[in-house]
Amino acid sequence: MTAEYQLTLPFQTLEDAEPQTREVLEKAKAQVGFIPNMYAGMANSASLLETYLDGYERFRQQSGFTPAEQEVVFLTISRGNGCDYCMAAHSMIAEKMSNVPAEVTAAIRDGQPIPDIRLAALATLTETLRETRGLPSKTAVQAFLDAGFEERHVLEIILALAVKTLSNYANHLLHTPLDEAFAGHAWEKAA
Repeated sequence: MTAEYQLTLPFQTLEDAEPQTREVLEKAKAQVGFIPNMYAGMANSASLLETYLDGYERFRQQSGFTPAEQEVVFLTISRGNGCDYCMAAHSMIAEKMSNVPAEVTAAIRDGQPIPDIRLAALATLTETLRETRGLPSKTAVQAFLDAGFEERHVLEIILALAVKTLSNYANHLLHTPLDEAFAGHAWEKAA
C-alpha cells in the first residue's frame, strides 16, 4: 500500500501571512472566534479558504435547514469522505451549538441507523448524492421529499457537498492536526 501524500506547506498565521491571506484569516477568525488548524492550512490558497468560508456561511444562513439538520449533512459528508478532522469538529458543534440529539451524532459517527426518521432521510439522501456524484434515483429523492423536505433542499445539500469536499480533501492532504477545541470528539475512520 502506498503512503498518502502530505503537503509540506506551513500552517499560516495572522503574523506571518501575506496581506491577501491575512485578510481571509481575519474573516475566518471573525466567524469562529479563533483560527482552526484547518483554516491555517487551507490559507496556503487564500482563494480556497475564502471559497470555503463563503460557501459554509451561505449554507449556514440560507439553506433552510435547521442547525441540527445542517450538522447531520456535514457529519454525513465528512464521515463518507473519511475526514477525521471534520468529524471531530462537527461532532463538537453538534453537541455544543447545533443541539443534535446525542444518539443521532453517535449513529452517524458509528455508521449505524439514525433513530430519527426525518434526520435519517436527510443523511440518506446526503450520502446518496455523495456516492452517486449527484445522480440519485427518483426513489431516493422521493423518500427525502416524503420526509418533509423540498426539492430546493437537494441543491442545498450539493452546496454542503462542495464545501465539505474542499475542507475534507484539504485536511487529507495537509494531515491537519486536531485543534484542542475538538480533541474531546476525536474520530477515526474504521479500517
